[in-house]
Amino acid sequence: MAGRAASTRLVVQAAAGNDPDMAIELVPLCEVDVTLAQPIMVGQGPAGMRVVGEVLSARATGRLTGSLKGNAAADWLLLQGDVGVIDVRVTMETDDGAVIFAQYNGRMDVSEGIGGKPVYVAPRFETGDPRYAWLNLVQAVGKGRLSGTSLHYEWYEVR
Repeated sequence: MAGRAASTRLVVQAAAGNDPDMAIELVPLCEVDVTLAQPIMVGQGPAGMRVVGEVLSARATGRLTGSLKGNAAADWLLLQGDVGVIDVRVTMETDDGAVIFAQYNGRMDVSEGIGGKPVYVAPRFETGDPRYAWLNLVQAVGKGRLSGTSLHYEWYEVR
């Protein structure tokens, strides 16, 4: 998997009318490797089964390259039947010192247990650093795979 995101670019032509202005382009943004703590089982609540996965470390490599900053990062996972609803917030610091907040939501099929199938997410970013202001306009999509407490994502900018 490593390196694939950096070299793949995909353009999908819109089905309705084949309007070239509606083509979706997926441009490699980064690969992200995350290490999670053992899950905190909150239990069954009104919205479903709540599980908190604290982020111990995170490293992005690609057009966005940096690591976890601070300790306030977690996935507030909600299990509703066979659907895992992902809600992650993390602060990163780029290798050149910019601070970037990332938030992503997503879904995963947990019918075979957590980690049995891919994780699909939609990251968004916020930063006040002018070098990375372009990220404030990015909607990304990603696919990941969880193995124990290790999670690997490939994220793409949607254009």
